[in-house]
Amino acid sequence: MLESVTLETGPDPRWAVIWLHGLGADGHDFAGIVPEMPLPPVPLRFVFPHAPVMRVRINGGAPMRAWYDVALPDLSRSPDLEGMRRSVGHVRELARHEMNRGIPRERIILAGFSQGGVIALLTVFGDGGERWGGLLALSTYLPVDAGIPLSDSPTPLLMVHGTEDPVVPLGLGRKTFEALERLGGKGVREWQQYLMGHSVCLPEIGAIGEWMGGILEGDEEEGGRRP
Repeated sequence: MLESVTLETGPDPRWAVIWLHGLGADGHDFAGIVPEMPLPPVPLRFVFPHAPVMRVRINGGAPMRAWYDVALPDLSRSPDLEGMRRSVGHVRELARHEMNRGIPRERIILAGFSQGGVIALLTVFGDGGERWGGLLALSTYLPVDAGIPLSDSPTPLLMVHGTEDPVVPLGLGRKTFEALERLGGKGVREWQQYLMGHSVCLPEIGAIGEWMGGILEGDEEEGGRRP
């Protein structure tokens, strides 16, 4: 199983958030925003895994942490589907670990930035339409023209993108969101965009916290502490 940075916001966490970083970063990349998000007092376990180290062709074959290889600046061309599937397997292994610790899939939120968002999206929408606690996809996309089979899911989705993103163009992110909307209406899907590049901004962090808090509070309202 992948090594991870783990943070808990209280004892006996009832929910887990598995958050995947982008190309060349590591699990520490998003750990610092946890205190900045307006979350309700529900115990959470944040898991920030480190992607495997591999050679990435777009960066001259240099070894770095990556969820899959990238060959071309145009991310919609020649996607590394095998690498993506392999990383989905890593995420599912992390999720099984949390389930073995007593947190069901319905209380596991997946989150990912850029490459990490690709893997989070494929984990939820690319394999059987299971229900997860939520899906947060930041500055990301899917290679929707590569023939990847997608399945509808009741998982709540929030996609966020920068209008000036030079790495993952806004249009590619929007095209992905529209493809997911066409799958059906099982889950609530929301799109937000901000005046920013390939990054995360403070208003976005606040919106993420509010979205996540809404999911957590909904669980409380539906039944409080469930077995």
